[in-house]
Amino acid sequence: MTDGLGLGDAYGATLDRIKGQGGESARLGMAALMWVSHAERPLEPNELLHALAIEIGSPDLNSDNIPSIGILLACCQGLIVIDKEASTVRLIHFTLQEYLRAHPQLFGTAHSSIAETCLSYLNSQQVKALSPTSSPDLQNIPFLEYSSLYWGTHAKRDLSDRAKLLALKLFDNYNNHISGEILLKARARYPYSVNLEKLSLFSGLHCASMFGIDEIVASLIDVEGCNINQGDCAGNTPLVWAAWYGHEGVVKILLGRDDVNPNNSGRNGHTPLSCAAEKGHEGVVKILLRRDDVNPEKPGFDEKTPLCFAAENGHEGVVKILLERDDANPEKPDGVGETPLGHAAGGGHEEVVKILLGRDDVNPEKPGLDGETPLSCAAEEGHDGVVKILLGRDDVNPEKPGFDGETPLSCAAEKGHEGVVKILLGRDDVNPEKPGRYGTTPLCSAAENGHDEVVKIILGRDDVNPETPDFFGQTPLCYAAWNGHEGVAKILLGRDDVNPEKPGSCGQTPLCNAALRGHEGVVKILLSRGDANPNKLDNQSRTPLSWAAIKGNEGVVKILLERDDVQPNKRDEEGRTPLSWAIQEGHVRVVTLLLPLASATPSTPPEQLATIPLTSSDYQYNTPHAISTRATPTPQTRPLRPSPSSFNPRTTCSRISKRRPR
Repeated sequence: MTDGLGLGDAYGATLDRIKGQGGESARLGMAALMWVSHAERPLEPNELLHALAIEIGSPDLNSDNIPSIGILLACCQGLIVIDKEASTVRLIHFTLQEYLRAHPQLFGTAHSSIAETCLSYLNSQQVKALSPTSSPDLQNIPFLEYSSLYWGTHAKRDLSDRAKLLALKLFDNYNNHISGEILLKARARYPYSVNLEKLSLFSGLHCASMFGIDEIVASLIDVEGCNINQGDCAGNTPLVWAAWYGHEGVVKILLGRDDVNPNNSGRNGHTPLSCAAEKGHEGVVKILLRRDDVNPEKPGFDEKTPLCFAAENGHEGVVKILLERDDANPEKPDGVGETPLGHAAGGGHEEVVKILLGRDDVNPEKPGLDGETPLSCAAEEGHDGVVKILLGRDDVNPEKPGFDGETPLSCAAEKGHEGVVKILLGRDDVNPEKPGRYGTTPLCSAAENGHDEVVKIILGRDDVNPETPDFFGQTPLCYAAWNGHEGVAKILLGRDDVNPEKPGSCGQTPLCNAALRGHEGVVKILLSRGDANPNKLDNQSRTPLSWAAIKGNEGVVKILLERDDVQPNKRDEEGRTPLSWAIQEGHVRVVTLLLPLASATPSTPPEQLATIPLTSSDYQYNTPHAISTRATPTPQTRPLRPSPSSFNPRTTCSRISKRRPR
C-alpha cells in the first residue's frame, strides 16, 4: 500500500481529487482527514464540526463557520464516514489510516496545528466565561471536553511557538478556567480526592507537568513567585504529576530547582518515587534515587513502600532498581501487613517473585496481618506459575493456614482454581481433608461455590470422604443444594457413599435446603431418587413443603404436590400447616395451590374440598380477610414464634464469610 500499489493508488487519487476541489472545500476535506487520523480518541460529528470552525488565535468562536455534516462528507470524497453505532466519525477503512501514517507530509505539523486549535478554543471569550464549578451543556460547546483533555498531549508531541504562547495565555487565569476541572476529574488517580472548592490551587505548572511539556514547565518555574512545592486541590505537587505520568524531562527540570522537595506527597500519601514505582517508570525512579534526599522507603497510600507498589504491579525493572539499594527493606509490609512478596504472589507476577526469592533476606512464608502466606495469596487468585515457584522451595509449607484456618488448598477450592488444586493435590504432604476454621473441607468449599470440576478433582482422591460435615453439620451436598448447584449435586449423588438424606445440625436435609431456597432443579434431582423422603422433618418438625410454602416458592410447591407421598397438611411443632404459613406470609399463589388440599384425605372428592371444616389453628389464618390483608390475627391460645420468613438456616447453621477481599 505504501509503495503506491493497490489501495495506495486509489487513496492517492482520491486525495488528489479532494485537493483539486480548491478553496474552502479542499481545506475542509484535508483538515477533517487530519483530525480524524490524528485525534487521541474517535470524535463525535459535532466535535469535529466545531473543531473545523475554529480560527486559530481568534478570541471569539464564530458559529457561522461551522459546516454541515453533509457538506463535510462531500468534501472528503467518501474517505470519512459516520459510524452510526458508535456515533463517531471514522475513516472508511483501517488501511487508510496506515496510508496516512506512511505519508505524514500530507498534513505537515498535524499535532501542533491540533494543539493550537484546542488552545484557541479554550482561550475564546465564550469558554473563558464558563464557571469552573458549573456543569455546562456539552451540546452547546461540544469541543470543550476534547480540547481540555488532549491539547497538552498534542502539544507534547509537537510544540510550536504559537502553541506555547497560547498555552501560557491559558495559564494566565488557569485557576478559574473550566478546563482545569475537566482535566482533573478525568486524570486524577482518586477522583474522590479532588477538592473542587480548592480548584484554584491547580495551576498551569501542575497542568504542564501532568502533560509533560518540558519547554512550558521551564518557562513557568522562572515566573516570579512560583511555588514549586505547592499542592493542588488533590494534594499533588507538580513533581508528583510528572512522576506519575513518567515525564523524565519535566522531573529533571523540577529537580533542578534548589527549593524542590522530592519527598512531598499528595493527599493520598503518594510520593513522587512511589508514583513512578507504581506505574513502572524506571527512568524516573533512577532520576529520583540519584538524589541523597530521596527516601526509598517512604510509604505512600496504604502505607505501601515504593517496592510494594512495584511488586504489586509486576514492574520487574523497578523492583531490581530498588533492591540494589542497601536502604530498601525487601520485607517491609504495608498497612495490612502484606509484604512485597505477598503482593507479587497475589498479583501473579512470576518474575518479581523469583527476584525476591533470590534474596537471602526474604522469608517466603511471612504472612500478612490476616495470616495469609504468599502461597495462600497465589492459590486464592489462581496463579499456577507462582504456586509452582513457591512450592519448589523446601522452606514453604504447602498446608500453612491463615488466621481464618484456610489452607492454600481451601483457598483454591473455594475460588474454583482447578490448576492450583491439581498442583497441591499432586503433593504427598497435602491433606485433601484438612478443614478450615469452621471445619469446612476443601470439598465443602468447592461444593458450596458450585465448582463442578474442582469437586471432581477432589473426589478423584481415595482419601476424601464426600460426606465430611463442617462444624455446623453441613455436608458438601447440603451446601450444593442450598446454593442450587445442580452440577455439583449430580456429581455427589452419583456416588454410592453419599446419603441424600443426611441432615445438617438444624435437621434440614439437602431436599429441605433446596426447597427453602427455591432451587427447583435440585429439588427434581433429589426427588428423582427413591431414597429422598419428601416428608422428612427438620428440628422444628417442618417438611420441605412447609419451607417452600413459607418462602413462597411456588415452583417447588408444585413439584412436591405432584407426588402422591407428600403430606400437604403436615403440622410443625407449632401446629402450623404449610397452608397457614403461606397465608401469614401473603403468598397467594401458594395458598391457591394448598387450599383445596386443606385437611383433605385422599378419598375426598374434589367437589367437597371447599366444604371441609378447618381446625381452629387453620381457621385463624384461612379467612378471606387474612388472605386479602395479610393480617395476622391474635392467637387465642399460646403466642406464636416470630415469622420464619426471615429465618435463614445459614445464619446459625453455616460458616460465615470471613476472608479479606483482595
